[in-house]
Amino acid sequence: MSEKILMEGNEAIAEAAIRADLRCYFGYPITPQSELPAYLSKHLPDKGGVFLQAESEVAAINMVYGAASSGVRTMTSSSSPGISLKQEGISYLVGSELPCVIVNIVRGGPGLGNLGPSQSDYFQATKGGGHGDYKMIVLAPSSVQEAADLTVEAFDLADRYRNPVMILGDGLIGQMMEPVEFNKSSKNDLKSKPWATTGVKGGRKPNVINSLHLDFAELERVNIHLQEKFMNMQKELKYEEFYMEDADIAIVAYGSVARIAKTSIEEARKNGMKIGLIRPITLYPFPSKLIEKFAAKVKFFLVVELNAGQMIEDVKLAVNGKKSVYFHGRMGGMVPSPMEILEKVESFVKLTKR
Repeated sequence: MSEKILMEGNEAIAEAAIRADLRCYFGYPITPQSELPAYLSKHLPDKGGVFLQAESEVAAINMVYGAASSGVRTMTSSSSPGISLKQEGISYLVGSELPCVIVNIVRGGPGLGNLGPSQSDYFQATKGGGHGDYKMIVLAPSSVQEAADLTVEAFDLADRYRNPVMILGDGLIGQMMEPVEFNKSSKNDLKSKPWATTGVKGGRKPNVINSLHLDFAELERVNIHLQEKFMNMQKELKYEEFYMEDADIAIVAYGSVARIAKTSIEEARKNGMKIGLIRPITLYPFPSKLIEKFAAKVKFFLVVELNAGQMIEDVKLAVNGKKSVYFHGRMGGMVPSPMEILEKVESFVKLTKR
């Protein structure tokens, strides 16, 4: 077992990416994720990789396109406004079936907003922020250790599905320091990539990587193929159940908010309240069937997010009107306390008794 190292979340993601055989990183600095490229600029070249600070976020995502086309493991990272600028390139990457890892350490918005933690990019990440019908696997860590582990897994998933994979963190995950050990190894079992533009050397026809299909029927065939792939991603579903065995109230939260909710639940349990937590780890695919199952058992759901209410829509779709779904959100970088969440639960308990 490797020793534990005290690291920031951003640095842990960067180190995990290096250990997952990252070869090329392209990015542009923006807080609160700047420690990630700073770490890679220092350590990736020493491992034989390429670090390049692009002139803009648009340039960075298109450089990712080029490097991914050659079959090497490639990555970019940014925070909310920067990811918005990358949306066209992300759509191109999906349309061309190019694997890469994209990290979004979400900050307060809209606009330039501020540097505080937020989860207001949920729609952008899970519903396809760019043009066209596309999806990415979206991984939401709730600790520095999980951020490192999911980074390694993200590269494997990207290669497996020939598709971008997004790690969706927030300012808390990126900036907090926790002990982490790098004991998760990449499978990296797809080093041979016959589709890549590696040069033919007279042995085969040239590979062409493109998302432009001017023939209507051909583009429909491509879209049908992609939709089948996105459905196949359902097998990568990840979630955590916390005290859900006997829960009659369910909190649904992800990322850093889920950690806070666990403290609320521990306090509630001391007072005899049977509250549990459903924590989606993959935001796409989303644990809809799990939530639907618990809709038959709990009195109501409380969705807690650092936004004005986004994941709640997926929870409501899963519950399908069988039980009430309430919401508590904080915005602008504000974070709920454990007691604040518990007080919200208690207020909704009173509401349901009326």
